[in-house]
Amino acid sequence: MAGAPAAFDVVAPAHWRAIDFISDLHLGAALPRTFEAWAAHLRATPADAVFILGDLFELWVGDEMREREFERRCVEVLAGAAQRLTIGFMAGNRDFLVGEDLLRNAGMIRLPDPTRLDAWGRIVLLSHGDALCLADHDYQAFRRQVRDPAWQGAFLAKPLAERLAVAAEVRSASAARQRFDGDAATDIDRDEATGWLAAAGAATLVHGHTHRPGDDAIGAGLQRHVLSDWDLDGGDRADVLRLTRDGFERIAPAS
Repeated sequence: MAGAPAAFDVVAPAHWRAIDFISDLHLGAALPRTFEAWAAHLRATPADAVFILGDLFELWVGDEMREREFERRCVEVLAGAAQRLTIGFMAGNRDFLVGEDLLRNAGMIRLPDPTRLDAWGRIVLLSHGDALCLADHDYQAFRRQVRDPAWQGAFLAKPLAERLAVAAEVRSASAARQRFDGDAATDIDRDEATGWLAAAGAATLVHGHTHRPGDDAIGAGLQRHVLSDWDLDGGDRADVLRLTRDGFERIAPAS
């Protein structure tokens, strides 16, 4: 088991009533119903905060993307919601190149992976989840490469059109796409996850990435909640995990 990374701390204000967790929306122009459901939820949710735990976007190759028509609409939705909500963003394997410009324009706060949330005396560890899929060796090697600041700097120095072309090539090649996304058959490493929880002093893990929504025990007294991916264009998946003083519940998006 690798050493547990230091967790970033977030303390929920005492007056908050609810926090919503979502991930793996993979927003893109080709998914209009998914986009509309997400936008409606941000406008209507009674929660005080929405924490997005990775893969908000199907693809993000640099913050210049916010100037494109669809991505501009996404930023407008986020910025509007941020006027009344706290919106936290954690990078996933699809949108790890989201930068400070986008966060500032969208009114979001960055949530490093992992983040330790203290809400009403409950300690919850938040992660996208991909860093915990240790058995997927090809993906972990790819993840180390693309999360390296030198690699990111070199890639972001390329023209946007070239970056988009590289991304399109990855998406069209099945072997490259699997390396980019990870092997769908690989779940998180439970020993690693319990190590992370112990280091954070938490008993609950919330993560996405695997597209296998559910709730289960991962050790003695330890619980995890796996977030749903969203697809209302080719499917009917779109769950929100909500935390209140009474605990967790899964709900449909607000409308």
